[in-house]
Amino acid sequence: MTATASTVLPARALLLDMDGTLVNSDAAVDRVWRRWADRHGLDGDEVMKVVHGRQGYASMALLLPDRPMEHNHADNARMLAEETADTEGVVAIPGAAEFLASLRGLPHALVTSADVALSTARMAAAGLAQPDVRVTAESVGASKPDPEGFLKGAAELGIAPADCIVFEDSGAGIAAGRAAGMRVVGVGPRAGFHGPDVVVEDLTRVRVEADADGGLRLHIG
Repeated sequence: MTATASTVLPARALLLDMDGTLVNSDAAVDRVWRRWADRHGLDGDEVMKVVHGRQGYASMALLLPDRPMEHNHADNARMLAEETADTEGVVAIPGAAEFLASLRGLPHALVTSADVALSTARMAAAGLAQPDVRVTAESVGASKPDPEGFLKGAAELGIAPADCIVFEDSGAGIAAGRAAGMRVVGVGPRAGFHGPDVVVEDLTRVRVEADADGGLRLHIG
């Protein structure tokens, strides 16, 4: 549903995707993946329908199903280096800086398909502070839509999955949050197509407050 002024969600922790949720990196993602599509004779528009939210090797496995997985992992390493070096046009999602600042001292984590180098580069390019708890590509054995990343984030915070709320923009990420047994706030234009609990245009109308019992109340709208 689209958020209204009365949307209030109780939680004990928030798990935040990066690309498309905190950081608008669409221009850089588009440049890098369209170059990759050209190298492999694939339609760039079709490739862009697949790549958001997943680790690169997982997207490649869907797009080149007959290619050995070790080739995908090697190609993914090259792609990550290319993406890390290309931060032109990478900016914060509106409201992201203020939202992250409001979470200081409250249980939250970054859960991203990017690796440490790429997530550090993009958050810095967008002028955003890194959460203390981060689950990156190096931390998991399976890419979103597998729930492993979100479950690890909840475990590192010591919070039950059912008490966590995920912020995501992509179909793969929303599916991962759902599979983890968590509620999902969808952020941005892609999110509404994938059935999150609530959809927001950006983070400017999202506010969090601490409850007296140590929980959180998320106000949206």
